[in-house]
Amino acid sequence: PLMKAVSAAPTHRVRGFLTSVVAGAALTAFISGCVAGRVMLIVVGLVLLPAYGLLYYLAVLPRLIREAPTGVPRTVTALAMIESLEAVGGADEAGDVAVRFELSVVPDEEPGFRVEFREYINLVALPRYQPRGIVVVRFPRERPLKVRILTKPTSEWAERAATAALDSVPGSASKDVPSVSGSGCLLTLLGMVVGAGAILGLFHNQVFTSDKTAAASNPPASSSSTSDTTTTTTTTVTSDVGTVSLGAGQSMLDPGTLQTSVQSVTKDDAGRQALTVVVQDDQLTIVFLPSTVKVGGFDLDSLAYDRIPALVREAESTPGIGTPQRWQATATSLGGSVTIRIVVTGDKGAGTLAADGQGKVIQHSGG
Repeated sequence: PLMKAVSAAPTHRVRGFLTSVVAGAALTAFISGCVAGRVMLIVVGLVLLPAYGLLYYLAVLPRLIREAPTGVPRTVTALAMIESLEAVGGADEAGDVAVRFELSVVPDEEPGFRVEFREYINLVALPRYQPRGIVVVRFPRERPLKVRILTKPTSEWAERAATAALDSVPGSASKDVPSVSGSGCLLTLLGMVVGAGAILGLFHNQVFTSDKTAAASNPPASSSSTSDTTTTTTTTVTSDVGTVSLGAGQSMLDPGTLQTSVQSVTKDDAGRQALTVVVQDDQLTIVFLPSTVKVGGFDLDSLAYDRIPALVREAESTPGIGTPQRWQATATSLGGSVTIRIVVTGDKGAGTLAADGQGKVIQHSGG
């Protein structure tokens, strides 16, 4: 049983690492979905852990079915001989003291093994335990190092312990290492980071951009709205978000329209920094940098708005995307410098183009 438990240790670590990855991914998806107003991410965060649990259960179900009819107990009771014992701490208020035991464990139908572990023994009962003495122990079948002494064995086992004579098991004793170790904590932390990174990588656009649905889902208490009836353009400015919606027949790609739309949002507070700017054909959304956040924002005047129509046309010409159906331009400054990302979706695929704040293309891919 000892060799079986040792060989199973890497499996337990891998299983624990995968669990921490899933937990990190679920937590990140849920929080990101709540912050960004993305229902899909919230749903992913809620169902990921239950789905993982179900898959794990289905994976181990065949083994459980194989073991169920055998009637093999999950724990083993055996006799053991005390090789040595030593008190390693003072007594607590209940009179219990930590004792380091080294035992030679001799199961009835399995090879014997030596184990070293700590157990609390009451001072009143401590004289019962002496070197070469026989005790009754119990341990999980799959984890024999988790040996514990039975202080009140059944009468049958107590009689066996009183009359048994055991020999020492050769070899060195294996220690009962605590389940939570420094390496285990590090592995768990690494798994959480990997899970969080996977979510942020897969759902980058959903997490770090904001559309009109997300902006409208959490409006602040005070807002102002203006409407120009001649152009049917609606501008709405709140404490966190500013939006401009164009009327029929108008486009943000029309000359000067985008620049004018930005100015209509910022006319009352021209110096305020933006966290994200999202431009669609008939919609402009500006998410302002919260006053409590000091990094990640950029000056709205730093963007080359006149370059965005040309960038969109270049992205629409991406080979393999077919006929362009819709486009979106997103400007952020998460990495320190402003990046404009254009995504064009066609009937056969999607094209992506990235440019700096001045409109210089730095990446173009798709198909």
